[in-house]
Amino acid sequence: MSAIWYECKVKYRKTDEATGTQKVTTEPYLVDAVSYTEAESRITEEMSAYISEEFKITNIKMANYAEIHPFENTDRWFKSRVSLMAYDEETGKEKKSNMYLLIQANDVREAYDNTVTVMKTTMGEYTIPAISESPIMDVFPYFSGEEGELEQLEKFNARKDSKPQVVKDSDFEDPMEFESVLEEEQEA
Repeated sequence: MSAIWYECKVKYRKTDEATGTQKVTTEPYLVDAVSYTEAESRITEEMSAYISEEFKITNIKMANYAEIHPFENTDRWFKSRVSLMAYDEETGKEKKSNMYLLIQANDVREAYDNTVTVMKTTMGEYTIPAISESPIMDVFPYFSGEEGELEQLEKFNARKDSKPQVVKDSDFEDPMEFESVLEEEQEA
């Protein structure tokens, strides 16, 4: 079963670190839930751990993220639009379908690199037409407490705490071996 993500906006008093004054702010958070009711319950529970004063949930809406990918040593979330290419045999035309990924990174370039890292196992053709910084402050995946899901939560958190490996062209082995065929043709 795939995750359903809800974007919850939380309004609360926050102390400005620069001036030391308090101001009212509204920040969006992402929770994995089955319904709006559960999303409200979960965001209330999660925010109670961080905010000691009272807060208000001002909005809850379904988010259109296909996947969420955290990375270590990053402080912002980026929304990557990935266009998947598919050939429609009936019409004979190429179709594009978009999906949105929430990628954690420090800047747009790193978000692009992380998106490519995530998509490297994709068999079909794709393009990345847009990456923009998301206002999402934090992501709270669902955890039921069952043993199997504990492993999934640990993997999610481990990814948050791990640095993506940069794959060099020299480290990548192409199983198709087109170059060796081309080299043989050039030698002949």
